[in-house]
Amino acid sequence: MKIGILGAGNIGATAARLFVAAGHDVAVSNSRGPDSLRELIIELGPQANAMTIRDAARFGDVILLAVPWRSPEALPEPELLRNKIVIDAMNPYRPDGGFYDLGGSTSSEEVLKRLPGSRLVKAFNTIYYVHLASRGRKDLPMDERHTIYLAGDDEEAKKIVVRLIEEIGFAAVDTGSLREGGRLQEPESPIYNKTYNAREARQFLSTLEEKKA
Repeated sequence: MKIGILGAGNIGATAARLFVAAGHDVAVSNSRGPDSLRELIIELGPQANAMTIRDAARFGDVILLAVPWRSPEALPEPELLRNKIVIDAMNPYRPDGGFYDLGGSTSSEEVLKRLPGSRLVKAFNTIYYVHLASRGRKDLPMDERHTIYLAGDDEEAKKIVVRLIEEIGFAAVDTGSLREGGRLQEPESPIYNKTYNAREARQFLSTLEEKKA
């Protein structure tokens, strides 16, 4: 697939390495422009290109959002992402390190308001980038792999994101809708930044459901 990565920090650059290793073509972008990404592109090799945010959005069949959530100006115009699968790896951190009060909403629901018409899937936001870089194991059975959670309302889009997660050596565990599942993935939730394998993750999610019942 062609994957456009918006943001080249810890998550964006790590994801780019993993997607290239899995055989995908990537376009990496950031707010400072393509020239600032020269070293990363040399490292990634011929399957990677440095582009502007807008060009990376045009390039990708799938788009990974890995820019600061608090900076909506870092996102391209919604028209460029309309009908595209958009993976939201962002979290609602304030500049001081705290979290924005979103009332009854979730961070991904707010992103979807910024990008109406996109096929938004929340994923890659609960995993520490060091774990993303080091814990992928394609040699392990799916139940024993480190979990990457996802949430969303578009089932077909989620299936494609599941496939991408599995191709880079992780297991995908679906937490549900963009609202309820997305809330489960917010910072300080019980599953945020935990190193569960898929079996442990599903068991833990079941206990949470039992407590709600």
